Amino acid sequence: MDSSLSRLVQLLSGGFSNQQQAFENPPLYAHILVKMRPLPQLAPGSLLLEQSYAINPAAPYRIRVLRPARQGDGLVIHNQAVIDEQRFWGAVDDAERRSRIQAQDLRPLDGCTYRVREEREGFIGEVEPGCRCLVERKGATTYLVSRLELDAHGMRTIDTGHDPTTHEQVWGSLAGPFEFSRTDDYSGEIPAAWQAAFRP
Repeated sequence: MDSSLSRLVQLLSGGFSNQQQAFENPPLYAHILVKMRPLPQLAPGSLLLEQSYAINPAAPYRIRVLRPARQGDGLVIHNQAVIDEQRFWGAVDDAERRSRIQAQDLRPLDGCTYRVREEREGFIGEVEPGCRCLVERKGATTYLVSRLELDAHGMRTIDTGHDPTTHEQVWGSLAGPFEFSRTDDYSGEIPAAWQAAFRP
């Protein structure tokens, strides 16, 4: 049997699109593409994330390296920024550029680790409590509240930013989660050597 950690990495390793949702309700939802691919040269579980608007996939508005791992009796997803990230724009579709990403190119995002639990056939993750995952948006500092639901068919995400003093919502979806369908499966790129690290 695959371990929970192995299944989480497999389900994350894919391409996702909310095209149907965006086309059905364009005033409320932009058409967004999300891709996550394994980075074999980094610690086991490391995945490059690029998130972009479908009209301009070459200029992602979010690029991160995620690393699912065990913590105590549960699972977490560590969230790391990419230093000088424009060097690696498009790397999610360019194996040579992907291979150049090294540990020294990453910066841990304090307070932004997701706590993950298994739920039926998939996983649910939420940013750790404490209001410490700070995001600069339109000149204002906010803290991120984020939830991820993931299964074999796709994922649902909702991100909101809140004022650190009043806790009022400053940005983010008011109409509910983004609904992403799975468009690509990159789990075949997961290095076999990672499996030993994934075992309980």
